[in-house]
Amino acid sequence: MSPRSTVAVRTLPALPPWLAHALRAQRGPVPWSAVVRGALAAGPLLLIAVIAGRTSLGVVAAIAAMLAGINDRPGSRRTAVRRLGAPAVAGAAGVLGGTYAGDHVGAVALTLVLTALGLLAGGMSAIGPVASGGGTQLLVAAAIGAGMPLPDSGWARALAFLAGAGWLIVLRLALPTPGALAGDFRFDGERAAVAAVYEAVAALLDAAGTEHATARRAALTAALDQAQDALAGPRLRRYASSAAERRLHAQYAAALPLAEAATALAWAGEPLTGRASEGPRRLAAAVRESAATGPLPAPARSAPALRALDDALLQAAHAFDQGGGSDLHTRRRGARDLLRTAFGAGGREYGLRVALCFGASAAIAQALHHSHWYGQHTHWYWLPATAVFLVKPDLGPLVSRVLCRAAGTVLGALLFAGFAAVLPHPQGLVALVAVCGALIPVSTRHFAAQTAVVTVLVLSLVMVGGEPQASVGRIGETLLACALVLIVGHLPMPGERGGHVRARLASAAGAAHAYLVHVLDGSDDRAARWTLRREAYRALSEARAAIALSAAELPALARHTEGTDEVAALLERLVDTATAAAVHLDDTGRLDRRHSDRLTELLGELAAHRERVGLPTGVTGHAVAV
Repeated sequence: MSPRSTVAVRTLPALPPWLAHALRAQRGPVPWSAVVRGALAAGPLLLIAVIAGRTSLGVVAAIAAMLAGINDRPGSRRTAVRRLGAPAVAGAAGVLGGTYAGDHVGAVALTLVLTALGLLAGGMSAIGPVASGGGTQLLVAAAIGAGMPLPDSGWARALAFLAGAGWLIVLRLALPTPGALAGDFRFDGERAAVAAVYEAVAALLDAAGTEHATARRAALTAALDQAQDALAGPRLRRYASSAAERRLHAQYAAALPLAEAATALAWAGEPLTGRASEGPRRLAAAVRESAATGPLPAPARSAPALRALDDALLQAAHAFDQGGGSDLHTRRRGARDLLRTAFGAGGREYGLRVALCFGASAAIAQALHHSHWYGQHTHWYWLPATAVFLVKPDLGPLVSRVLCRAAGTVLGALLFAGFAAVLPHPQGLVALVAVCGALIPVSTRHFAAQTAVVTVLVLSLVMVGGEPQASVGRIGETLLACALVLIVGHLPMPGERGGHVRARLASAAGAAHAYLVHVLDGSDDRAARWTLRREAYRALSEARAAIALSAAELPALARHTEGTDEVAALLERLVDTATAAAVHLDDTGRLDRRHSDRLTELLGELAAHRERVGLPTGVTGHAVAV
């Protein structure tokens, strides 16, 4: 072929965001420790119940273990206690309330009760991931308690639910993990999380002056969030209670001024030598290996941010040697803040949508059930339980959730039909439950795969409980729930659409404003500054996640949050600039023209976007003086 010849390349059109999200799967190593926990959870519980002659309670316990397994994500043990325990308590309350409501009220009253419960759980889900998991389990368990035909009392079912989830928590606390085997058994993901912060600082320093700096700063924020969560789990006392834990807290706290200096250097936009990032990398290795830091290379002290980096390295070396305990620079959210979030614009919009989906699905299911459309199979609760998972934005954009749920249910139902035809009953089905429990941690990487595994597990539980094979009914009810949630998801609601995104963005704007005010007021309280900085970046990260999720919806929904990504980017640049200004103020005692001009420019740009996206007025109204 001649060198001058050309080859025509056909460029495939890009997939629309809603379809691309449905085809995207997470990647990573197999979480073998979670796989082992899943295998030892639902299956063994069901086996013990079958042997003891209490199969119905075993089914409830296995469902609770399955739901807890879906929430069993990587992280420290303390994080897991809160992430698994709080939804389990909510689920037990749902089983208890649903059972008594199903036994004592008629179809119409039961539908109204479930609708009100959906409104409450939907608003509660806007508080955060743990509250969202609790709201989901509350509604799913309420539907199961009201509809599953079991001979046991409500209290017995609730206790069985707690026992099932509690058993998985015990496994999470007791079984070693690969990270724990490498060092102190008490630390599961904490060391790795703190070490990742130092590695993210080094990566940001390497990216200074390049196009990758913004992405590396976002990665540093994510690493700090994960480390903060890993160390801030439930404990008897607020502060660390052992020498090893106090040392780990001190190592986390020592990373905050390093992160601040690295952010200021990245904001300056000038490339750095490799010597600047060598120190944080040595600190990361020291955290991971629980070893001494050794000598740290000092960067040049030719600029305020470089001097701040050098000082932060010296402070880190001292903290590593002394190992004194330190606060995690977090502030507890009071009940008033939680209620304001739950009943704010985002909580109201989500609560109304969940209530409408859950209530309408319960009404349809009740009508079909009492008209004997189900024949002898009284599992009407499948429809509202399925709608709960479909209406949750945590699991992806609406159309993506619907497509994945439909495909996963069809695949899972067909697989179960084949297994049910060849496996012995009930022994083979109990083994199938154990296998599915082991597969749940892997299947959570894609909603369709998770749905397929859960479908096989649920159909196995139903059959062990005494009902005949119900794959066809499961497919039909899932498709009906998909259609219902699609319709409700596109209905107009009171207030402005995109309330959840705007609420997150307003929260991020308020946190950025509080941080900027603290910096410009010249306060010497660095601990308070680092706390406010952490809150600002965390709120921005949550807003970014909500915006990305909304952008992947169908155009009819995505258009309601257009422009919010631009505002989030402006807020991030504002917080970055405030961080650079804080470092400069520490060194010189005054702002230079570059920082003040940039802050004024960003505040002006935010003012132009304020009304369009509903920003609070305070974030655009602070004067900047040199």
